[in-house]
Amino acid sequence: MNAKNERKHSRQHKGNGHESGGGHAEHAKMFRRKFWISLALSIPVLIYSPTLQDWLGFQAPAFPGSQWVTPLFSVAVFFYGGLPFLKMAVPELRRRQPGMMTLISLAILVSFIYSLATLVVEVGGAFFWELVTLIDVMLLGHWIEMRSVSQASRALDELAQLMPDTAERIRPDGETEEVPVSALEKDDIVLVRPGASIPADGEVKEGESEVNESMITGESKPVSKAPGDEVIGGIINGDGSLRVRVTATGEETALAGIMRLVEEAQKSKSNTQVLADRAAGWLFYAAVGVAIVTAIAWTVAAGFGVDVVKRVASVLVIACPHALGLAIPLVVAITTSMAASNGILVRDRLALERAREIDVVIFDKTGTLTKGEFGVVDMKTVAGWDEEEALALAASAEQDSEHSIARGIRQTAEERGLALRSLSDFEALKGRGVRATVDSRTVYVGGPRLLEMKSTSLPDTLRRFTEESSEKGQTVIYLLEETGEEEDVQVIAAFALADVIRPESEEVVRRLHEMGVEVAMLTGDSEAVARAVTDELAIDRYFAEVLPEHKDQKVIELQAQGKRVAMVGDGVNDAPALMRADIGIAIGSGTDVAIESAGIILVKSNPLDVVRVVNLSRASYRKMVENLIWATGYNVIALPLAAGVLAPIGILLSPAVGALLMSLSTVIVAINAQLLRRQDIVSIDNQ
Repeated sequence: MNAKNERKHSRQHKGNGHESGGGHAEHAKMFRRKFWISLALSIPVLIYSPTLQDWLGFQAPAFPGSQWVTPLFSVAVFFYGGLPFLKMAVPELRRRQPGMMTLISLAILVSFIYSLATLVVEVGGAFFWELVTLIDVMLLGHWIEMRSVSQASRALDELAQLMPDTAERIRPDGETEEVPVSALEKDDIVLVRPGASIPADGEVKEGESEVNESMITGESKPVSKAPGDEVIGGIINGDGSLRVRVTATGEETALAGIMRLVEEAQKSKSNTQVLADRAAGWLFYAAVGVAIVTAIAWTVAAGFGVDVVKRVASVLVIACPHALGLAIPLVVAITTSMAASNGILVRDRLALERAREIDVVIFDKTGTLTKGEFGVVDMKTVAGWDEEEALALAASAEQDSEHSIARGIRQTAEERGLALRSLSDFEALKGRGVRATVDSRTVYVGGPRLLEMKSTSLPDTLRRFTEESSEKGQTVIYLLEETGEEEDVQVIAAFALADVIRPESEEVVRRLHEMGVEVAMLTGDSEAVARAVTDELAIDRYFAEVLPEHKDQKVIELQAQGKRVAMVGDGVNDAPALMRADIGIAIGSGTDVAIESAGIILVKSNPLDVVRVVNLSRASYRKMVENLIWATGYNVIALPLAAGVLAPIGILLSPAVGALLMSLSTVIVAINAQLLRRQDIVSIDNQ
């Protein structure tokens, strides 16, 4: 079994204390199936319920044994649809933290036992129809919840897929052999061909190439590698061929370390409770307390008898949380749908709920606040030259180059609408730049090593421009033209290139500041680059030159200060930080592993959607609170009436009327949740 499959196998069979995405999906299917079957079994119960027949004024067809339709089908619904709630209540009772499952189970058991008792002892009307409708509504609520919460956390699988399955190991006789990556050992020499993934951490022994480390380090610029340089397993080799000595394999690699951090961060968030569960816990104690007081009071007042049992049963059944069971799942489902229609994918409902409480948002720089690609951010020309003319000339000379800097120059020229000119005699000057003939003019484009090769110095204006750009961490490229004399050249222009800042980044920082949220930036780039971006966007603080394995530590530092942290990123190296943060938000154009590690994904890759996430969180929270008030407010009125507080003046709430009020509460909660759809999250007031 190769390394990738070993990791997948381990991931599938290793429990880590939280639900996997597959677990949520299976639960959603189970609740859906149980809901529809239980609903079908409930129809005969409702049709043959004497209470409903009286309310609706109809008579169900009678036949020998028809009196048993309601109890028999109710028993079937109880054991098929109700037992899962009883099982889920056991952990709450063991933790001594009664919640929604305990409250539902109490109502189901009391309804079931009391209704069965009415078949033997005449103690008043049974609660069969209330029993089946409670089970049906709770199954529907849990189906909606599981479907909206599906957290397919495949982050570790995505990380494992970065590693190749096999490697080309060089034998002592110089021949190569293909072996599984898991068979590699320290000091083995492997051949890494152009475009291939490096199979393990190692040191370059022979060859030169540029490698793409963006998925590991977050750096947008390809990194040159030569003998003696270290390489990380999982990164992509460029155009050159490398021979690499293996220095770390398996669990010792940098990628494996990141995988461990992701898994630890996942475990650290497994015990979060939701507001509805706490409300159910309070309601559980209230219902039990009222039932005990009711039993004592009625026994003292009228003596113990069937009326006392009926009153206690009525209290416990009326306390059942029909509306409470739908109060949160309905809002969550609608919120998730609204978010998706606005390009915001919610994978973890708890992340969206917590967004309203965020104190600081950490943005990864490369690919999040910036485009993750080079572009010309500033330029300077010598006297007599127009900037656009110089840029068009440089872009024309770079037409045949595939270097990332060449692409940045061409992209900037294209964005400015500059036409490229005819090119001939193109020549790549290894490590120095390019030479080409453009409109019969011989020009050069390259960096400082090109100036050394041509023995050319910079004019004062370009030298000052270079110094200022270098202080900002920008790469400076020069345009040179032959003057006509033999190989004599003149420096025409200097171009400062950097990772281009997204046009939305300035607005998102401003909007977050208006909402009272602090903004931080996290990057593996140099101090100069980080400081330049921070100054331009008015960011509050930055963390520069942060190694991949240390990014989540910056999140922990802020959390240790009592701050609630949201992390926004797009790279593999962001995955541990995304998982460690109170909320992980992934840019949709980022890597699969970043997306799988986040609770919220910005599908449009627009950082301004972070503001929309916070606004939507605040709006949905308000709806949740309103629904909880409606759902529990009914109990505040119904429980005392069911207990007989107003019995001395002739007002006594019967179970049938209590059930009607319960249904009305459920309808109000459903309508109120639907009103959330009228909110425009793009323009929600920042409250």
